Amino acid sequence: MRFRNTVVKVAPMASLADTGTPGSTPARVALIGFGLAGSVFHAPLVAATDGLVLDTVVTSSPERQRQAAEAYPGARLVASADELWARAGELDLVVVASPNRTHVPLARAALEAGLPVVVDKPLAATAAEAEDLAALAGRRGLLLSVFQNRRWDNDFRTLRRLIAEGALGDVRRFESRFERWRPQLKGGWRESGDPAEIGGLLYDLGSHLVDQALTLFGPVTSVYAEVDVRRPGARTDDDTFVALTHAGGVRSHLWMSATAAQLGPRFRVLGSQAGYVKYGLDPQESALREGLRPGTDGGAPWGTEPEAAWGRLGAGESPLTGGGEPVATLPGDYPAYYRAVAAALRTGGAPPVTAAEAAAALRVLEAARTSAAEGRTVTLP
Repeated sequence: MRFRNTVVKVAPMASLADTGTPGSTPARVALIGFGLAGSVFHAPLVAATDGLVLDTVVTSSPERQRQAAEAYPGARLVASADELWARAGELDLVVVASPNRTHVPLARAALEAGLPVVVDKPLAATAAEAEDLAALAGRRGLLLSVFQNRRWDNDFRTLRRLIAEGALGDVRRFESRFERWRPQLKGGWRESGDPAEIGGLLYDLGSHLVDQALTLFGPVTSVYAEVDVRRPGARTDDDTFVALTHAGGVRSHLWMSATAAQLGPRFRVLGSQAGYVKYGLDPQESALREGLRPGTDGGAPWGTEPEAAWGRLGAGESPLTGGGEPVATLPGDYPAYYRAVAAALRTGGAPPVTAAEAAAALRVLEAARTSAAEGRTVTLP
């Protein structure tokens, strides 16, 4: 039975309830791409989600096909996404985790085949492309969502709670960093200078940082950016700074770098009553890279970190000299994204991250690119 309405018309998002299929029937998922995004994030999280089953993996690489077969022996392996459209009636969701340049054409092909879609970030190169995909999904009554897993980072979940509780007072400045020390190029499409590849850190790590800022503080009225290429032989940005002014008055300062010899705090958030400073990264990515899986590693609860890594909340003194009080970090919860996708497929409700939200973030990224190129602050309507 199907999890969607394939009639081409403006309609409410179809749901499992529309079909009469028992709630225990899992949605059959096809994953396009088995590189970093597909193998480390999407495949493990889909496989760990009640209500979803990894039915098909698309990769043309013999080595990646071998890896997928070993990790997911029940999944079908195919070399081309075209094979999915021919058997669309056997599938319930397509996950696009292939290189950025393929996101729009593959998402469009899936929607035109009548299939709901999850797309890894960034959804597109431009807000206009994202809006076109959103319109197509709306006409078809199909789910379209973007994988913004960093909304479920442990530190971000903790910060959202502190803000909601009023622990900082009125937030005035939000500093957020994804910094790395990678002085040597790794190669591949992410470091390509071809604009069609949508590479570079602004659209890679910046997609996460901007999404988090918008999630916390809402729309942006102005954008200033510095986009630099630092490493010898590099062809796209590897050291970037973006400053946002939100309509509500908060200023967000966002850093993304592969050339940071000393890493700054992941978050430094300053309010009228207190500040919150947090170092280090959420442990979920490293756990997934090591082969650990939600609910199956048998060790500490998923997404937790030691007390020594907790952030500190206080005023008047640096946390590095003992200022403030430690704040227990909430567990990270990447599995929550696909749990919400499964629920949306069952009920026809909204996905956890919408295409409209992705388009809003892309408008900011486009403005940042313009700001850096023209050396000016860009005002958004």
